[in-house]
Order: sequence, then C-alpha cells, then structure tokens
Amino acid sequence: GGEGEGSGGGDMTSLPSPMFSRNDFSIWSILRKCIGMELSKITMPVIFNEPLSFLQRLTEYMEHTYLIHNASSLSETAERMQCIAAFAVSAVASQWERTGKPFNPLLGETYELVRGDLGFRLISEQVSHHPPISAFYAEGLNNNFVFHGSIYPKLKFWGKSVEAEPKGTITLELLEHNEAYTWTNPTCCVHNIIVGKLWIEQYGNMEITNHKTGEKCVLNFKPCGLFGKELHKVEGYIQDKSKKKLCALYGKWTECLYSVDPATFEAYKKNDKKNTEEKKNNKQTGSSEEPDEMPLPDSESIHVIPGSVLLWRITPRPANSAQMYNFTSFAMTLNELDKEMENVIPKTDCRLRPDIRAMENGEIDLASEEKKRLEEKQRAARKNRSKSEEDWKTRWFHQGPNPYTGAQDWLYSGNYWDRNYCNLPDIY
Repeated sequence: GGEGEGSGGGDMTSLPSPMFSRNDFSIWSILRKCIGMELSKITMPVIFNEPLSFLQRLTEYMEHTYLIHNASSLSETAERMQCIAAFAVSAVASQWERTGKPFNPLLGETYELVRGDLGFRLISEQVSHHPPISAFYAEGLNNNFVFHGSIYPKLKFWGKSVEAEPKGTITLELLEHNEAYTWTNPTCCVHNIIVGKLWIEQYGNMEITNHKTGEKCVLNFKPCGLFGKELHKVEGYIQDKSKKKLCALYGKWTECLYSVDPATFEAYKKNDKKNTEEKKNNKQTGSSEEPDEMPLPDSESIHVIPGSVLLWRITPRPANSAQMYNFTSFAMTLNELDKEMENVIPKTDCRLRPDIRAMENGEIDLASEEKKRLEEKQRAARKNRSKSEEDWKTRWFHQGPNPYTGAQDWLYSGNYWDRNYCNLPDIY
C-alpha cells in the first residue's frame, strides 16, 4: 500500500472508558512471595495493567520523531548529537506517572504504526517469550533515518519498589550523513507498590556514541536524592573522541532539555553547590532512607542558565489524562482500529488482541478471562512444539550481531510492508 494506507494516527482524544480504581486491590498479596525474583514469570491481575501491549508502549519512543528529522537537517556533528540526545531523552518521557503495567506481548505478536504526519513507519514483533524480548524497526518515510532495537525489560522486585532495566541496544542511523548512533535506556523504578501513591523515577547513565566520529554524549539520569531536589533531573556532556567537552546538556526527562557552553555550566554548578551547602549547614541532615512519599518537584524545577538553547520541550498531556492511565495524546491513539486498517494489518497485530481491547472498553472481567485464555493458549502451543521438537520461528526479525557494537541483537528481515501475511501463527 501507499504511504497513506495502514495504521495512521487518528484524532482520538479519549479512550472509550476511564480506568478502574486500583485502591481495592492489594498488590502485596501477590508480590510478597517473590522478593528478589524476576517478575516476568508471575501472572499479575489485569487491574494493574494499562490497555496497551509492551509493543505499543515501545512505539511511544517515536512521539518526538521531529527531533530525528531536525538532527538530519543539521550540518555540524555536535549539533546533530544535541538533537539526538534530546530525542533519546524524549523517548523515555512518556514513562512519567505511567504506573500501569503494559500487557506482556504474546510470542509472535506484532504491532505496526504508520504516521505520515510525523514522517515514519514502524514494525515490532515479540521475538522471544522467556526472556521476553521485543524487537522494533522504524524508518523515515523520506528515507532519512532508520531506528531499531530489541528490548528485554528486566523487572526486579525490591520490597517497596519494582525496578525495570531495559536491556538491549538502541540504534539510530542518519542515512544522509552515513552516521550511526547507539545507546541504552536508563533504569525505570516504580516506588510505593505496597502502600501509598505509586511514583516513578528513572536513573543511571545513558551513553550515546556516534560510531563515525567517536563523539559521545554521556547523560546522567539522577536518582531523586533527599528532599527530592534531584527528581527527574538529567545532565551531561557531549565530548569529542579525545574527551574534550563540546557542550553541556541539562534538564528534566519529564519536561525539557537545554544545551549550554561547558564552562558556563560548570561555573553555575559550582555556585549552586556552594549555596546548597550553606543551606545544608543551617538544616539538620536527614536520613538516607529511600523516600516513601513522592518528593514534590521543586516548583523552580529547572533553572535556565543564561546562554542556554532549548533542544526539546514535552507536549503537555491532555486534560483527561489522569482518568486515562496517565496516557499522552500519542498513547491514546495507539490502539485505534478502523475497518480500513483491519483489512490490511496482519492477524498478529495487538490491536486485534481481545484482552487489551476489553480493558480499553472498561470490561475488566472479560479482560481478565481473555488474558488467562491467551496465556493458556500460548502455553499449550509451546507444549505442542516441544512434543514435535519444532522450534519457534520469528517472522520479521532474526538474531544477529549489532553492526556497530557487535552485541547480540535482533535485526529486521524485511518484507513486512509487502502486506503478504500468509502462514502467520494463530495467537489470539
């Protein structure tokens, strides 16, 4: 089909039904049996989910694709890196307050999205069940980029919090510049899963490498720290291959990212530290316990240093977002399905998955029954395969080394958009 056909983003501004209250459910009764365990093997009640598959959730990386187009149009490599850093940060911004768990994709599940308005199309597939691995491949509609990766969201339960470490490499190729960039995403943590209000932070380092020039951008996502002073903050530097700092970046992954001259940034930090220490000496120091209540972000969340350039600012969420699983406007369109689309997408596309559809429509009991049925169907199919000793074959991706890092990866095999979908597995 042409670029106009297929799974475009519509103008859905609301889901068919608001979410249910989770207050009457104790997550603790389920989780207390599994401290320190990996969570991919535990069946969670559907009430803790949001009505999207993890394949759709991954697609939210693409919300700010304009930053890739911007990068592609710039002639200076350090400026391109600024835009790509902004894209990498923006790609995890939709996690903010998204405390619902996406549905685990079934083996062989796929998801596609074509957005002519944003200039890309994407295909993803669940390529492994244990461990759960999702592979995706997106391309610019005017052939200016490809963006691909495979993510294994490794979940660990630590008593009061669940930590998700997205293992896997993300690769962005700017075709007009013959450049490739790779990075990995920060760890995401959901706090207060036993009592209190759930809240989310992301932390760890993100290192973006330009494999052609050797330039690197090293960004530090800060853990919230005492009094919540550092909540959601991100800062770091772009450096050339001899580690000379070319520019400083700072902001919040929930809001914005700025760039500024490194010397200006360091002077500001030094001064800021001095002021903080003076304040600290006047205050009693607290304990280093992890904060239970979500720290309220500083109202002066980001002090804009004079001379800074704004690289990215988040699109505000719709007014009804809190009743809609804290979805962004982009997320609300991801499960839309119309007749025309139904005629072209493969039967493995998660828009056709009945448990997610039931939950989106507010039919929570049906969603729960369907989820159970699908999981049992998947188990039975696996048993049958092991009896007949046949291996599962992925359809749109194959395993292989990442061409730039050499790490184990899942690479797109091609042909998805030919729309020839015979012999697909019956997974729903």
